[in-house]
Amino acid sequence: MITMANSETKTLQELLSTEGLEQAANWVSKYPEERKRAAIIPILMIAQEEHGYLTQELMDAVAEYLSCPKIAAYEVATFYSMFRLKEAGKYVVSLCTNVSCMLAGSEDIKRWFKEELGVEPGETTQDGTFTLKEVECMAACGGAPMLEVNKQFHENLTVDKVASLIRELK
Repeated sequence: MITMANSETKTLQELLSTEGLEQAANWVSKYPEERKRAAIIPILMIAQEEHGYLTQELMDAVAEYLSCPKIAAYEVATFYSMFRLKEAGKYVVSLCTNVSCMLAGSEDIKRWFKEELGVEPGETTQDGTFTLKEVECMAACGGAPMLEVNKQFHENLTVDKVASLIRELK
């Protein structure tokens, strides 16, 4: 949930590393000045990678950097499942539960997370290691069911394969 604050926010230059700012500038340079807002997704990703999740301050700074309304950053950050608006565990597990994955067993995997780790989608384990996210199609239907852990896809899963993966990550 995004709350509106009256306090002045920092600029993107104050919030990102030199490398992050260079990456942001590179993305902006790919578009005409009047279309630089098109770089909003990659710049939000850079901000999230550096800070772990998107705060209102970060989203406001990205919007200011791109000379667009703050609501534009909020819309993108709340629409796409790859963005996080709250702190997450060390490993973010994005479990696809769309039709192909559901038919191939993702509901069993989701149930395993509840029974074995005590988490449901949107929750983080008590030790802060795993955050489970339920996401829509991740374009790996041929390898259903699938999940992603910190940008790495795992396909053709079973409950046993997921249990083994989680043990390895611990």
